[in-house]
Amino acid sequence: MKNATSSLKRILLLAAFTGTLSAAMAQQQQTTTEKSLQPKFGIKGGVNLSNLYVDDVEDENMKVGVNVGVFAKIPVTKGFSVQPELLYSSKGAKIKYDNLFGEGEYRFNLNYVELPVLAVVNLGNNFNIHAGPYVSLLTSANIKRLNAEDGEVDDIADLDTDNFKRFDYGLVGGIGFDIENFTLGARYNYGLNEIGDGGVAGQATKNSKNSAFTFYIGIGF
Repeated sequence: MKNATSSLKRILLLAAFTGTLSAAMAQQQQTTTEKSLQPKFGIKGGVNLSNLYVDDVEDENMKVGVNVGVFAKIPVTKGFSVQPELLYSSKGAKIKYDNLFGEGEYRFNLNYVELPVLAVVNLGNNFNIHAGPYVSLLTSANIKRLNAEDGEVDDIADLDTDNFKRFDYGLVGGIGFDIENFTLGARYNYGLNEIGDGGVAGQATKNSKNSAFTFYIGIGF
């Protein structure tokens, strides 16, 4: 897999290219019952495929986490909206083990309250691209173990959040599909802040940053 920087460049190039398209091609999504542009508020949920990276992101270290919250989509003009969101997002990574205690994996979880603010460009009634910054607050951190033999997940330790940077920030880019009031999409989250700070766990991750692919569904009202 190419490194996270390459993934981010592809997202930004896509956003730059589509942003140069004629405004006449862009249409703000409206449902069949709406006669004009309307702000929407809604709920959304999905999964993160997250990892921690220094230079390269390796597939085998990706961990599945949850991503749930609320959003607002505020039309600015035809074809362009601003979409702030407030999410609970679980990131981190996993490490496989094979020792005297058996085989399995350790899951390193960093749980955040996250605020992305996205610029949304509609390229048709049902398709958009979106990009923007995010900031997030670390609420908890823990390590879990998944035993390969019985599939059970064991809590090993809750980590001291003071060992990590309490705030994270970065860039988000992705695509979305709108069908009436339903939306589904995929995006890439590229962290810009090193997560580690003090203590053993913090020093072990001092040069690492967050990375996550997110797949989600939502409904607006």
